[in-house]
Amino acid sequence: MKLAVQDNMVPGRNLLEKLQKMEDYGFEGVEVWGRDMPRKFEELKSALSSSRISFSTVCGFTGDLLGPDKKTRLAAINTLKEMLSMCGELGGVGVITVPTFGPPKVPDLYPWLPDVEKIEKRILVEELKILGRHAENVGANIILEPLNRYETHFMRRLEHAVEICVEVGMDHVKMMADFFHMNIEEANIPSSLEAAADFLVHVHLADSNRVLPGYGHMDFKEPFETLKRIGYKNFMALECRIPGNPEIELPKCVRYLKRFM
Repeated sequence: MKLAVQDNMVPGRNLLEKLQKMEDYGFEGVEVWGRDMPRKFEELKSALSSSRISFSTVCGFTGDLLGPDKKTRLAAINTLKEMLSMCGELGGVGVITVPTFGPPKVPDLYPWLPDVEKIEKRILVEELKILGRHAENVGANIILEPLNRYETHFMRRLEHAVEICVEVGMDHVKMMADFFHMNIEEANIPSSLEAAADFLVHVHLADSNRVLPGYGHMDFKEPFETLKRIGYKNFMALECRIPGNPEIELPKCVRYLKRFM
């Protein structure tokens, strides 16, 4: 297992300086927000070539795969293809993908199809087949991220993402686990991780209060033991707030997490 951090959490005048600080703090990878990728891509490519830090993941994209109409959904697919291509060129694991935020936007087709989530799932599976082919061509993964009930109505637990991965049935359509969301939605985090082992390619780290690990009540020891047992070797990226000076808190957090790794 390897630790990564989102670039916007690290101080520095430019990406090269940020990568150097990441290395000094003890990180091995960097995650970048999807909305920033087009603007940062060339600088990131150059900085990575001069650093020991590897590119981990693209976090999110602009758009809604379960938007209300074809135009919205097609725009999301095309944006994700662009993110996947950039991620593949940088050697990253993949693009973190939340299908939709908030309540449903797809029209309710009651009484013909009374369950909107079933309609959404059918739409998403077909979209992921399109994206999965592109992901395979560029050497990156679509990484489905379940969110908690306060941020989305759709795909809230790891088992929901596993069901979709199984139904799509493509090698480059995978999923991830976020400790903050799992703390809200999963009855048993270690068991949920174990059940998702075949599709798990990325992890987000945050404590129960969405602050750096060590500042809440999350138990990291047992879930990390589970990750080791299932043979997880990919990145675990910090996605959270920093309660203080990052120059002090980030290396402190690395030391804390490595106690369980």
